[in-house]
Amino acid sequence: MNEVLKELGIGKVNSGASTGTNWKETEGKAIQSFSPSDGKLIAEINLATPKDYKEIIDTAKGAFEKWRMVPAPKRGEIVRLIGLELRKYKEPLGKLVSYEMGKIYQEGLGEVQEMIDICDFAVGQSRQLYGFTMHSEREKHRMYDQYHPLGIVGVVSAFNFPVAVWAWNAMIALIAGDVVVWKPSSKVSLCAVAVHNIVANVLKENDVPEGVLNLVIASSRDLGDEFFSNKDVPLISFTGSTPIGKKVGRLVGERLGRSILELGGNNAIIITPNADMEMALRAVVFGAVGTCGQRCTSTRRIIVHTSIYEEIKQKLVAIYKKLPIGNALDSKTLVGPLVDKYAVQDFQNSIEKVKAEGGKIIVGGESLEGEGFESGCFVNPCIAEVENHFEIVQEETFAPLLYLIKYTDLEEAIRIQNDVPQGLSSALFSTNMLEAEKFLSQEGSDCGIANINIGTSGAEIGGAFGGEKETGGGRESGSDAWKAYMRRQTNTINYGTELPLAQGIEFNV
Repeated sequence: MNEVLKELGIGKVNSGASTGTNWKETEGKAIQSFSPSDGKLIAEINLATPKDYKEIIDTAKGAFEKWRMVPAPKRGEIVRLIGLELRKYKEPLGKLVSYEMGKIYQEGLGEVQEMIDICDFAVGQSRQLYGFTMHSEREKHRMYDQYHPLGIVGVVSAFNFPVAVWAWNAMIALIAGDVVVWKPSSKVSLCAVAVHNIVANVLKENDVPEGVLNLVIASSRDLGDEFFSNKDVPLISFTGSTPIGKKVGRLVGERLGRSILELGGNNAIIITPNADMEMALRAVVFGAVGTCGQRCTSTRRIIVHTSIYEEIKQKLVAIYKKLPIGNALDSKTLVGPLVDKYAVQDFQNSIEKVKAEGGKIIVGGESLEGEGFESGCFVNPCIAEVENHFEIVQEETFAPLLYLIKYTDLEEAIRIQNDVPQGLSSALFSTNMLEAEKFLSQEGSDCGIANINIGTSGAEIGGAFGGEKETGGGRESGSDAWKAYMRRQTNTINYGTELPLAQGIEFNV
């Protein structure tokens, strides 16, 4: 890892504040980053102080006045160059993501590829910031709407996707003419430092104003409520838990700001008797144990028809018993560690709640110790037979805990699928067109993402990402999600010599 860290510009002690082209001499408390795979210290970060934060906000405000005047296609060119630079560093950055967060190396590479993909998408979007024209009811009048840059976009990302979520937001914000202030999770802050080291090369070589892309690594005490309440930050994009997201939404809403909230998921896969069983099983296993169950789109529940329930259960148990668990950088590993020991404790607490409510553990659930598991962050992925109304099943456990639930007809399955507070991702496996179309109809899934014969996790950047209900309702990444990063303006032009009023009102003075 030493060579990887050196290539990414990570030293033994690193600054926690950057204005894109310059690192600040931060004087905040030093925090240490340890790998959940082997428990070893990676490096330290000196946190940003409230003073650093204020200076960065002021720099970002000044940069916005310049950046918004750069034509959108030229802003897109900067994003294209960032994408090219990320391609150069895909392997070392993917390896750092894997080592610091704990997801397996293939997933680390995939996360960096998401960054590259959103750069490619945003480049095209920079020439497609379309408005509409409308016919006026008044003679010699023309009406149209257009979109203008919004200002500072605050991005708060979670530990499970240390770099991709930033890119989803930042690359779209850049082509929209916005500037970005990023507050990453302190659990994976070295990944954020590495990203800013990479993009700094592009910013400097192309004379991008200082303050267009900013990084602030700070404790929530020093940079929490202040960030969300700051009127100089018109948009906050927050990824995290539902309880914290509710607080963010309240603080941003009190100042009538905008928020994109990407919160918890309680995602289900319905498996019907008409499903391709092998394909469904592959989707369930990846969705449930990929990233060690630490995706907001991870599969939490599978809802299986009674006629195939025992067959599915037995096959899943057999697969779980031979899952390769170990160091995230080992090419043979399919299940890496949880992010830290607190996550392990949450996993164990949830299992105890399952038992207390009458659920049955059918495989896994143990913490792993001994050689190769010295960090204390490894667990055996768990499957439990439950009923959907259990209190613990209604919650999101951010760990590899999968619930098995029976159903008798599709209407019941959809009701079970929807009967949780969250509404992020969902899937149905069936080769029956009527079942598939019903699931995707207005009486089907109530989630922001609904898939047929595809699992709940692994969204592509081309579609708008986000969910409903307690998932927050926000959308980011593809489709027309770019509109959230801009302000909409309706324009009317009178090219005649009269001043008729709308609705035919007469007002003569």
